[in-house]
Amino acid sequence: MDARDDLLRLDNQLCFAIVTAARNVVSIYRPVLEPLGLTHPQYLVMLALWEQSPRSLGELADELAMESATLSPLVKRLEAQGRVRRTRRPADERVLDIGLTEEGRMLREKALEVPGQIMARVGLDVADLVRLRDALAPFAGRREPSAD
Repeated sequence: MDARDDLLRLDNQLCFAIVTAARNVVSIYRPVLEPLGLTHPQYLVMLALWEQSPRSLGELADELAMESATLSPLVKRLEAQGRVRRTRRPADERVLDIGLTEEGRMLREKALEVPGQIMARVGLDVADLVRLRDALAPFAGRREPSAD
């Protein structure tokens, strides 16, 4: 067996490590988000809306790197929970804007505890998380590493 064979070992595959980590991250978030009544994908939608609301379904899908068809049912569930409101843009009825309700805005206060709880569960501090996030940037294809 030469060194090239070792490169094909499952445990040496970056893709396997990232896929496994992604699955585990969702399971780490689950019990933290459950009391907020959010799934991990719903949490991501709320995070984006807490940064800017309202925004179109298409803009939201782009920000979250999701297909509109995948995002739409998530938004509908958040609307049924009273956290977001879907409205047609008056200037262009084809555009569906997603905005926060008062309940959705108030949920942000409770969500402020989420990052600290996650850091405690995984034993990392903010600096560790920034380094890890920035190391993944070439694979995420979305953001440049920060200057933190």
